[in-house]
Amino acid sequence: MIELLSPVGDFECLKAAVQNGADAVYFGAGSFNARAFATNFDDDALEKAITYAKLRGVKTNLTLNTLIKNDEMQNAIELAKKAYKFGIDAIIVQDLGLARYLIKNFPGLAIHGSTQMSVHNLEGVLALQKMDFSRVVLSRELSLEEIQYICKNSDIEIEVFVHGALCVSYSGQCLFSSMVGGRSGNRGKCAQPCRLPYELLENDKTIDKGYLLSPRDLCGLDYLPQLVKAGVSCLKIEGRMKTPEYVATVTRIYRKYLDLVISGENFEIEEQDKKDLLQVFNRGGFSSGHLTGNSNQDLVYKHKSNNMGIYLGTISNFNNNKGHITFTTADTVNVGDKISVENKKHETAIYTISELMINDKNIPQASEGQKI
Repeated sequence: MIELLSPVGDFECLKAAVQNGADAVYFGAGSFNARAFATNFDDDALEKAITYAKLRGVKTNLTLNTLIKNDEMQNAIELAKKAYKFGIDAIIVQDLGLARYLIKNFPGLAIHGSTQMSVHNLEGVLALQKMDFSRVVLSRELSLEEIQYICKNSDIEIEVFVHGALCVSYSGQCLFSSMVGGRSGNRGKCAQPCRLPYELLENDKTIDKGYLLSPRDLCGLDYLPQLVKAGVSCLKIEGRMKTPEYVATVTRIYRKYLDLVISGENFEIEEQDKKDLLQVFNRGGFSSGHLTGNSNQDLVYKHKSNNMGIYLGTISNFNNNKGHITFTTADTVNVGDKISVENKKHETAIYTISELMINDKNIPQASEGQKI
């Protein structure tokens, strides 16, 4: 049975994942994981998290997926021992030396090759299979055709990312952050320089500018039937730095449509579900990433690198005296909602709606298509 794997940055995210249909979750402990700035779990919280999930039939994966220095190896092994004792189902690893030790000394413990290992072809998969890895998390840069080829020609579990942030480089190979900021993504401290604004120069002349290296987030919802047919073992949602609301929403929606695919029922995605995914987090809409295998001109959104929310309407009038703005709604709007107002230069300001009016009459909520 194909597994739905959800991200967990803290205990509230764990509850959100479990209660919305995750088959398995992945999270980091206090060190040696690729999201050093997530809340993560100390020893007591780690045991509590594993117990909470296991009592509810949900598998747990520990991310121990950074490169390990020689003088850190013993501490990494001790952390693995604690997780093993607590009942962790799998450990996700980048460092080959650590992986070899864990496979040899922790019988029955599944070791997964992290996407940080940049396994992007069949040869890489077969190499890890020969080393007795249980699963390979493929690079996010592969197409459906490549994924299917790897699944067909290997005897190891294959995990692929299906939703969330994309790296502009190969996962595990980008040295941009370490070069410009002294913080390495391979040590869990990526500063995300790809999310910063840049200018593109040609002969010292600016020909483009904006967030030129910032990819839109991946949404693989439309590709679930093809991924299941390809033979992948696990679908992974990115987002250990995201909120419990994000984890709950994305897990719930992917659970719904994965079940449709597995059951053979009619696979048709409802617009509200797509809108809910956009609402909870998107960077200028979604991307199919590299799944189609074609040149993807929509991969990068240069105007903004953080959450966009959903489009509510275009301002048609501004009353400078009262400070009121007027627009026709493209979606439901409530008093108390936060809205982002953007000008033609893509500069934004965020406000909380304190008052909604139609024809100078106050209302608590406006529906789609109303002029407010």
